[in-house]
Amino acid sequence: MGAHAVAAGVVEEGLQAMSVKTDTHEPMPTGHVTLDPDRKHDPHATRFGDFLKATMKFEASDLIMKTGRPPVIRLRGALKPLDTGPVSADEFMQIAKHILTEEQFADLHKFGSADFAYDYDDKNRFRVNLFQARGKLSIAARRITSNILPFDGLHLPPIMSEIALQPQGLVLLCGVTGSGKSTTIASMLDYVNQRKPVHIITIEDPIEYIFEDKKATINQREIGIDTLDFKIALRALVRENPDIVLIGEMRDAETFEAALIAAETGHLVYGTIHASSTTQTFSRIYGLFPQDEIEEIRKVLGYQMRAFVYQKLLPTLHENIHRIPALEILINNTVVQKHILEAREGELREYLKSVEARQTGMIDFNQSLVELVENEYIHMRTALEASPNVDELRMKLKKLG
Repeated sequence: MGAHAVAAGVVEEGLQAMSVKTDTHEPMPTGHVTLDPDRKHDPHATRFGDFLKATMKFEASDLIMKTGRPPVIRLRGALKPLDTGPVSADEFMQIAKHILTEEQFADLHKFGSADFAYDYDDKNRFRVNLFQARGKLSIAARRITSNILPFDGLHLPPIMSEIALQPQGLVLLCGVTGSGKSTTIASMLDYVNQRKPVHIITIEDPIEYIFEDKKATINQREIGIDTLDFKIALRALVRENPDIVLIGEMRDAETFEAALIAAETGHLVYGTIHASSTTQTFSRIYGLFPQDEIEEIRKVLGYQMRAFVYQKLLPTLHENIHRIPALEILINNTVVQKHILEAREGELREYLKSVEARQTGMIDFNQSLVELVENEYIHMRTALEASPNVDELRMKLKKLG
């Protein structure tokens, strides 16, 4: 099979393979390997470029290649093989030598892996990890697109628009890996992008979505490619004059402290944190700091917090909606602020259930589950499995009849 032989399709269970043949008259994209923009390393001189194109054609999230096996793509969470021949060890080495710079190829030998990003075009980017496994080469390539859905396309409530347009302060998206936090933040940033002439800087590891400037000017910085680490990127923020900042993940005290300082000095700061509820987020934050600093952090948080949004993606009953978010939204008002400043954050769980909280756009997680069941988006069993308080949820569901 020649260097330009193309994957003939993806093998879907019970479906005929779909053609992904490349039109030989189609002009090559003007993409480049990041930090080395000449065409010497263009993946389209190898079958790797064909596999990237197939990944985009089928709107797959990932391309995975392993020596001696046909490439596979991830479609809606499931791996599907491309209908093409396997990539031999010799071909894989040729691909690696072609697409990597000398420095990246040295990293591959020294560390067993090499990271790089490839801009296919203005709307598609691939974050690639080329690595060794049992002495043989493999590739994991994540497709990053500019296809950012609006709130209604993600089944998010209208209150998200008010949260997104806060003039300054701290907005955190909470949840575990794979809960859709980055997708929700992308939707919020794009909502601002369409409405306000502001400067937005994102610090991400890795970049999840490509933004196109609309009313806003957006600069996206990727850890390991545009900056060495979060700490260096955060120190540079002051000189970069942003109005809005996205910090991909709050992992340590230094990062969180930098976020709070940015919020205090008039910036709107978005971030993500691993937590199992909006109220648990407080203990997660305080756990980052020494005991003698917690009261000061609590005070700053009481004044600078704007909203905590916890979400979890759940399988649906709808064929055309694969997953839908169940949400918990805590918005800072005088009541919430008082609870924070008096170290009574744990009592906010009950406040979230109050009529007053619901009238201001807040929602607790069980109530979100009830609404998803009531509107026939999810099965009752799914709701019970996701609930942090199953007995309470059963009582709420019984009232539905």
